[in-house]
Amino acid sequence: MDPMTQSTQISSSQGLADGQNSAAKESKLSDSFLSSSPVSLIQSPQVKDLIHWRDPKKSGLVFGLSMLLLLSLAAFSVISVVSYLLLALLCVTITFRIYKSVVQAVQKSNDGHPFKSLIEKDVSIPPETFRKHVDASLTYINRALKQMSRLFLVEDLVDSLKLAVVMWLLTYVGAVFNGITILILADILLFAVPPIYEKNKTQIDQYIDLARTQVNTTIGKLQEKLPGAVKRSKTE
Repeated sequence: MDPMTQSTQISSSQGLADGQNSAAKESKLSDSFLSSSPVSLIQSPQVKDLIHWRDPKKSGLVFGLSMLLLLSLAAFSVISVVSYLLLALLCVTITFRIYKSVVQAVQKSNDGHPFKSLIEKDVSIPPETFRKHVDASLTYINRALKQMSRLFLVEDLVDSLKLAVVMWLLTYVGAVFNGITILILADILLFAVPPIYEKNKTQIDQYIDLARTQVNTTIGKLQEKLPGAVKRSKTE
């Protein structure tokens, strides 16, 4: 075989292998991103059981604590809330430590430090786990940057107009609510909507389908009125 031809085939094989490795790595990062994204977190069985109130005591406890935290943030600064929480934790651990020391002194026992098992527990983060989450976060950031570039540089006029309408509506939302208030409402809806939807799924789905059909019809009419240069192609 001609040396030049053999060299070309080797280079082509290496290029194909590199492309496959790159695709496999990208797929792995994408899977990692999906497994660590907020959407997948909400769809996990444990979270589903919480927001659907499968165990009312556990769901009530989580909802109550989350509401208490958000209401505290609404009334006090973040620094104050964090400081009070850490101070309360220190009070509990110090009180328990002193109590166990007194009990051991009275009973003349040698049980050792009450938190010995927790102190000896390894709480360090493995480098592989850290790199995995960094790669997943990088994938999310790159997708967000690409989407922002597509919208703000008006690659598709209809999608950019949708974003403009959403931003315009958010200006009114921001004039009425602040960030903490929106988080409180989101927390209430997160624990209130799923059980209501589960009980009235058929009726709600019908209204959602009607609304989706109306929106799609309106968007279709808008696209027909746009100039031909900015219309969506039929192949999309």
